[in-house]
Formats: sequence, C-alpha cells, structure tokens
Amino acid sequence: MSIESESITPAEETPESTTLHVIGWFSVGMAVAALGIYVGREIRSRYKFKRRTPYDFYANAGEKHVGEFGLGI
Repeated sequence: MSIESESITPAEETPESTTLHVIGWFSVGMAVAALGIYVGREIRSRYKFKRRTPYDFYANAGEKHVGEFGLGI
C-alpha cells in the first residue's frame, strides 16, 4: 500500500464544495456592501451636521406637536 497525497484539482471539485465557495463569496460580498452602506450613512450624517446654520437650531420652535390618540380595535 502506497500512501499518495490526494489533491483535488479544479476539474475534480465536488458540487458541494463549489456551492460552499459560492455561498462564502456571496456572504463576503454582502458584508462588504453592508459595511459600505453603514460608512456612507455615517459620512453623510457628519457632513450634514457640519453644514447646519444657526436657523436650523430653531426650525421647529413654533410647531406644536399634536399627539394622535385613538382607540384600538
């Protein structure tokens, strides 16, 4: 009995391993997209915060908030 190292070449890959590779890369892509959306939102909110004017602090001063009350079913 000879001990041979079994190496899987790309032509011999099983469908299960191919599926796992696709799922893995898809997960990585989704994580990168989520991180990009989060970072973009933070950058935009900081940009908007820096661009405020003194009038923005008093923009809602005269509005009266009316609470909506109702009966549930």
